[in-house]
Amino acid sequence: MKKVLTVLFLFILLTLGTIFAINSNAQENCSNLSSLNLGGIERCLSDIQKAYDSSVKATKPLESQLNSMQTQIEGIKDRVVAIEEDLALKEKNINDGYKNLARKETVLRSTIRDFYIRNYNSSPLLIFLSLPSYSHIMQVLAYQKAATDQDKLIITNIALSINDLETKKNNLEGEQTRLTAVKIDLDNKSAELDKIISGAKAYQGVLSGQIAQLTARQQEILSAKSGTFTTSVGDVPLADDPNASPNYNPGFSPAFAAFSFGAFTHRNGMSQYGAKGRAEAGQSAEQILSFYYPGATLNKSYSVPSSINVLGFGTRSFEDEYMKRIYEMPNSFPKEALKAQAVAARSYAIRQNGSICPTESCQVYKDANKGGAWEEAVSETRGWVLEGGPNAQYSSTTGGFSNNSGWDTTSGTKDSWTQGAYEKMGASPWFYKGWYTQSYSISSANCGHSHPWLNLEEMSDILNAYLIQNKSGVDNGRITPITTSCWGGNPYSINEIKDYAESKGGGAVNSINSISVVYSNEGKTATVTFNTNRGEISIGGSDFKQIFNLRAPGYISIKSPLYNIERK
Repeated sequence: MKKVLTVLFLFILLTLGTIFAINSNAQENCSNLSSLNLGGIERCLSDIQKAYDSSVKATKPLESQLNSMQTQIEGIKDRVVAIEEDLALKEKNINDGYKNLARKETVLRSTIRDFYIRNYNSSPLLIFLSLPSYSHIMQVLAYQKAATDQDKLIITNIALSINDLETKKNNLEGEQTRLTAVKIDLDNKSAELDKIISGAKAYQGVLSGQIAQLTARQQEILSAKSGTFTTSVGDVPLADDPNASPNYNPGFSPAFAAFSFGAFTHRNGMSQYGAKGRAEAGQSAEQILSFYYPGATLNKSYSVPSSINVLGFGTRSFEDEYMKRIYEMPNSFPKEALKAQAVAARSYAIRQNGSICPTESCQVYKDANKGGAWEEAVSETRGWVLEGGPNAQYSSTTGGFSNNSGWDTTSGTKDSWTQGAYEKMGASPWFYKGWYTQSYSISSANCGHSHPWLNLEEMSDILNAYLIQNKSGVDNGRITPITTSCWGGNPYSINEIKDYAESKGGGAVNSINSISVVYSNEGKTATVTFNTNRGEISIGGSDFKQIFNLRAPGYISIKSPLYNIERK
């Protein structure tokens, strides 16, 4: 019996040890803090330490990285509290287990005594000689075997309970020791992070001060260049502009250009070209809508209003006139994209409370039925309305990222950017474009620049302007486009900017060997890095967009928060 118990103990210890090893070696995901055990927390803290070390080395810590680290630490703190509560419960259960064992001690002693007595008095030969018949002998032997088995079971179970409690107690003590170390490490990480965030906030305060120093004229230039229009596809797709393509040959080298992903847009709701790309990839209208309007419910039997007031046209029947006269998506677009557009347009109109404008400021209306595939899409979705969720806005091209849904790609992340972008698959002419005209129309004014490409002197001038901002003796208000024919003012000349960069900016930029761009997970250009004659210059994405739009000649500009800089 002793050998049997020993084997059982070894088996249980081996099993528990294996389970513990599996749990300790599990690869937890730091983004799912609610499921982390102590091992996972320790690994995440190690990752945070690496991220912290990297941030300390950075001259301009990225706010998104700091926020992510802070969020992780706060989440880990919450998880530590939960683990503390779990350990307290484990400790209570172990103490209760020992109390139960104390009550079972009498049973264990009695059972062991009875087991010993039965084994001593149950000689098969004695039973055989003392009983009158074979049937009596078998009955007694069966009874004694059952009683002995019951004794073994009771003894084994109690012994296993003792071993289990001892194992749990040892594991608990180990977890409590590790938790104490984790809490100390966590407090240190939190203090270190608070310190670096304070530095980052101070830097952000400097940036805010710089922005506040912009003159009214500079603000006007930024507003005009960044974009003041949000447009949709309209009746027909926009004509492509070969001069705005990265394949355009400007006739000089090296040449530099900024290419925006999309134009200025609210980035809310549906991308019309994204919907086209999704429909061409086989997605249904319902699938398209569920991506662009997360959290909204598609009600297919909504009681729509009988009429709507269209400004400049008067009252129109909602379904039979207004809906069939919306000129937002060409009939050539796939049916499922048209159906998604019909639902978005219907939902948007209903949310305008009975009156709507007929232009792209709302949605394009012409006082004649459009017919064709659009009218079929309207009829097939009659009564389909989005309820709840984000505003039922939409635009031609959001630049591959939606405020509501994130990356508009086949993978749903920037991992498949740009080859998996649905707007690219839908052939949006605005998906990747260099902007150089006053408005989105190709025929609008261009201030003497027929393409978006800059020569080396012009791009170096933009970097030198960045280097001298807010330097003592520099008039920031004169950092404006040198093309006074369309912007006016009294800008610094290229040579004046260059001289200031030499004397106040640590050396002027004269050559640019290479450019690299990093995109953030939030659908923005995070940093632009230039390898120049004076070393590496790394600029935050929003900062570079600002200085580029302030200084680039003519109407050359960056429209979207997500952009790329090309050199050829």
